[in-house]
Amino acid sequence: MKKHSTSFCLFSFLFLALMLKINTSNAQSNWEAGVRFGDNFSADVTIPISAEPRLHGAVYFDHFGIGTYFDWMYALNGGPEGLKFYPGVGPEFFFENRFDLNIAGDFGAEYSFKFPLTIALDWRPAFAVTNDFKFGTSNWGLSARFRFCEGVTFKKAK
Repeated sequence: MKKHSTSFCLFSFLFLALMLKINTSNAQSNWEAGVRFGDNFSADVTIPISAEPRLHGAVYFDHFGIGTYFDWMYALNGGPEGLKFYPGVGPEFFFENRFDLNIAGDFGAEYSFKFPLTIALDWRPAFAVTNDFKFGTSNWGLSARFRFCEGVTFKKAK
């Protein structure tokens, strides 16, 4: 447990330091669908809610379940136009051997190319609410998603 709390504190410190260096964006959200490879293989989809927040859904196949995350989008000051960072949070439901409910974070970086492809690297730590009451930190993944709406405009806030 000490290992998990140390990594959580370190990540929280790094995340807060990063948040001080970034601005909220006026991003144009897009419908995207693709796959996520990593600790858990999944189908990955993003659904715009408004210009910045989005729903980020996943259907996990290796440990059958569904995750839905609410992500906020950010850009670095002076950074590349298609580069975005996102913190998020949401529930995960797993149905394989028993029902498990997790409250998970969704922290990642993604790059939207000028053609309709977005790649992302993310981390989804989770706290198990049912059964074990454990904190898991091993859900890393690399995603490739196709954008259905062309033209991601990612402008920095003034």
